[in-house]
Amino acid sequence: MTIDLTGRVAIVTGAGGGLGRSHALALARHGATVVVNDLQPAACEAVTAEIIAAGGQAVPWTCSVTDRPGVFAMVEDVIAQLGGLDILVNNAGILRDRTFAKMDLDDFELVLDVHLMGSVNLTKAAWAHMRDKGYGRVIFTTSSSGLYGNFGQANYGAAKMALVGLMQTLALEGQKSGIHVNCLAPSAATQMTEGLYSDDDLKGLSTDLVSPGVVALAADSAPTRTILLAGAGAFEQAHITMTQGIYLGDAPDAAQRIQAQWPRIADRTGETVPASGAAQYTHEVAHPDRALTPA
Repeated sequence: MTIDLTGRVAIVTGAGGGLGRSHALALARHGATVVVNDLQPAACEAVTAEIIAAGGQAVPWTCSVTDRPGVFAMVEDVIAQLGGLDILVNNAGILRDRTFAKMDLDDFELVLDVHLMGSVNLTKAAWAHMRDKGYGRVIFTTSSSGLYGNFGQANYGAAKMALVGLMQTLALEGQKSGIHVNCLAPSAATQMTEGLYSDDDLKGLSTDLVSPGVVALAADSAPTRTILLAGAGAFEQAHITMTQGIYLGDAPDAAQRIQAQWPRIADRTGETVPASGAAQYTHEVAHPDRALTPA
């Protein structure tokens, strides 16, 4: 079934190049009117012109996602001028890679500010509008560096995993209002990855091969609370799961038993994907049958 985004209005941050440009072009090809947001005015104009030349609809908007008043002004103007706002693609980001021992905490904070708070700013600015109209598609850009770790990226990984936590809660809060919230974890060759990987590693990692995932997450039929991994034309899903674990109650030697039973605690047989944070408590108080016999 063809995904038709005609009549939908989307904001794509960091859309002046790389993944953001590809996302903006892909959404426009499927009929969305795209607000091309970037720090660089020339980049915004160029991508906007590219979309229009291809027969799509787009407008440029220059501001940093860390500029909260600027972001709120963008959203207000988009709603007023374009008649609404349906899709947010929180893509803007930066890197300040160093090992944690050598990392300046200002750089740690800056990366959190752009990736996490930049996404919070845009989503907060649009949330009430989406809730009132009973529809919204919010996409956060997470990363395998947050999901699984990556040497030298403590700041980036922390920011990206924080977005997963934000997604988990906003998906729950937005569900009754028709707001679907998801994460995309892309693998692509961009300006941010220059010098990090060899040419061989980057072969086939076109940003255009990631953007179909954004279109799918922006569709009316999009899921919610999904972590979609995308790269080189491949798509996977990540899950944060909970194992069955063990029950020790108030055993006086509980610490020693934990140490002795790491393999059983880690056993993924029968693991679950909790519906919410409350599932941990429910699981822990409801399963004394997982008790270990005395050593």
